Amino acid sequence: MKQKIYLLVLFIFLLIIFIYYPKSKSQTVNFKIENKTYKLLIADSIGEWTKGLMNIKELKGADGMIFIFKDKQFRTFWNKNTYLNLEVYWILNEKVIGKSYLPSINESKGVIYVNSPAPVDKVVELVIK
Repeated sequence: MKQKIYLLVLFIFLLIIFIYYPKSKSQTVNFKIENKTYKLLIADSIGEWTKGLMNIKELKGADGMIFIFKDKQFRTFWNKNTYLNLEVYWILNEKVIGKSYLPSINESKGVIYVNSPAPVDKVVELVIK
């Protein structure tokens, strides 16, 4: 009986890790914003949305990250553990509906929050060079 409980707990633990653990994505997509095409890392799962560009000091091989959501909602992004200055584009149905500046944590010296001006289904973070 103890062995079955142990195996069940282990299975649940592994399942949770598999679902929520941020996976590193090497997959990119070309995405056009304001008549310029950018190469973006794709974040399309809970783990990837949570991790975003945190703890990255230099982004090689991409211009930023696109967050793809399954629904349209107001979104809030922040700069906790983010070492890159970012332009945040709020996108609804492939159309930019707003733009925000999100400074690095080193520049802001504290956590800054930016909010979408309306419900969006995509958010693009572009690294400001």
